[in-house]
Amino acid sequence: MEEKPLRVLACGDVEGRISALFNRVNTIQKKSGQFDLLLCVGDFFGNSPEAEAEWEAYKSGAKKAPIHTYLLGAASQETVKYFPSSDGCELAENITYLGRRGVFTGASGLQVVYVSGREAQQEPAPAHCFTPKDLTALVTPLVSNSKFKGVDILLTSQWPRGVWQYGNNPEIDTKFCGVPSIGNLAEKLKPRYHFAGLEGVYYERLPYRNHTVLQENAQHVSRFIALASVNNPAKKKYLYAFNIVPMKSMEPKALVKQPEDVTENPYRKPMKEGKKEKPVPFAAAEEEEPASQFFFDLGQKKPQQHRHQQHPGAGRKRPSEGDGSFQLKHPRKPPQPTGPCWFCLASPEVEKHLVISIGTHCYMALAKGSLTPDHVLLLPIGHYQSVVELPSEAVDELQKYKSAVRKLYKSRGRRCVLFERNYRSQHLQLQVVPVPMDTCTTEDIKEAFMVQAQEQQMELMEIPEHTDLKQIAPPGTPYFYVELDTEEKLFYRIKKNFPLQFGREVLASEAVLNMPTRSDWRECKSSREKEEALAKQFRAEFQPFDFTMDD
Repeated sequence: MEEKPLRVLACGDVEGRISALFNRVNTIQKKSGQFDLLLCVGDFFGNSPEAEAEWEAYKSGAKKAPIHTYLLGAASQETVKYFPSSDGCELAENITYLGRRGVFTGASGLQVVYVSGREAQQEPAPAHCFTPKDLTALVTPLVSNSKFKGVDILLTSQWPRGVWQYGNNPEIDTKFCGVPSIGNLAEKLKPRYHFAGLEGVYYERLPYRNHTVLQENAQHVSRFIALASVNNPAKKKYLYAFNIVPMKSMEPKALVKQPEDVTENPYRKPMKEGKKEKPVPFAAAEEEEPASQFFFDLGQKKPQQHRHQQHPGAGRKRPSEGDGSFQLKHPRKPPQPTGPCWFCLASPEVEKHLVISIGTHCYMALAKGSLTPDHVLLLPIGHYQSVVELPSEAVDELQKYKSAVRKLYKSRGRRCVLFERNYRSQHLQLQVVPVPMDTCTTEDIKEAFMVQAQEQQMELMEIPEHTDLKQIAPPGTPYFYVELDTEEKLFYRIKKNFPLQFGREVLASEAVLNMPTRSDWRECKSSREKEEALAKQFRAEFQPFDFTMDD
């Protein structure tokens, strides 16, 4: 039988605010019960006289930590004085220094691997640094065991460089953030949870997989969480609570279960040429399959070859790189997933029978489990996570698609409502839903969104006319966004626990389409035959408005 989960708290840089941390822990434990341990990354100690006096109270026993607390070593020269040696030891009652690097295994079998301080190349390294030799000495004994599958928790002070690749972006300038050696460590150790600090922000990356789809057996996913400093003025999250059953006690099936929002591994390079036996979207599709394979017969007036030449994947470039959409001036490359993405047009997972129209940078498809028979999605051909990450060429073409579908809906007596949820999603999906004009006014639709948002304690704000979404939502910001047929725009910056079906729920409610049973797409799936028939019909109806058909 699977054992009871451990209740764990992880904390970012304490910077000497020890009582503030433990007061917060006490409050949490009064509300939700006792936790088993607290793990601290980044700089635990501060350098001010107040911080030193505060620590003295714990060191002398005048104050006591309310939970078993484990911390990393110094991440700055100024705080080295608090650590008697590079080996782990108890610093005060209930407060333990783990050491410069090592593996801590609890009585439950929970395996915690840790590396203190910052990266240094030279030997001997300063006391607040680690070296490549430290990492090799840490990794080798673990991975050389033939039964090694990964570790439960990895604690580092520094971030792994590039952890945001293929995932959601942190709210930080990533140019100088993190070091490759920690990324390399995480790739080898496959931690189920990896915590880091030092950057002063909270960032929970989407979970990523540790195996290559279709080429390796399924493995557990990894979650990277960076935490802010205690009592930071911006009130960014510095404490993270989670339950965990040690890996050694878990059923294999439960351990390798993949969440819906799992992404590719950020530390792995895309597949090289030569490994073509099994399909890996994008990497293999680039060389093995001609670009024209994506352009199955949509009943175009133009010859197939003409469309083929427009396609950014034609020749040797990838769909997300061609036609100038990949430029050095962008803060980062658009991710090019090496595994399944249901919406990358080059991916075998795309349900191509639902595709309605394909442009140069974007395409249109019928929504699976649609609210109405003419509910469509607008998507980029390349792998972009949100509207705010799109290059200008793709934004321009997206506008053309919006305009075309609005004209179609208007010709059929329908209003056009667009919405995007940039939260727990890998690939941009702009949902486009028609609402009959005789059912309700645009004002009614707007009010329905406002009222339901209020009920969920969310404040939808109206974006001023001519304001670009990028001005209020930098790349990486989770958000929900609605555009009405008057081009009024509503915006909500997602903080946490956003209801995934919110947009559909509002439109399916009595106030709008009055079809509450269709608020969840999974309850609205049709047979492939029916989907093909709907797509064929909509394709024919959209054709007069389809700008991609123009010569």
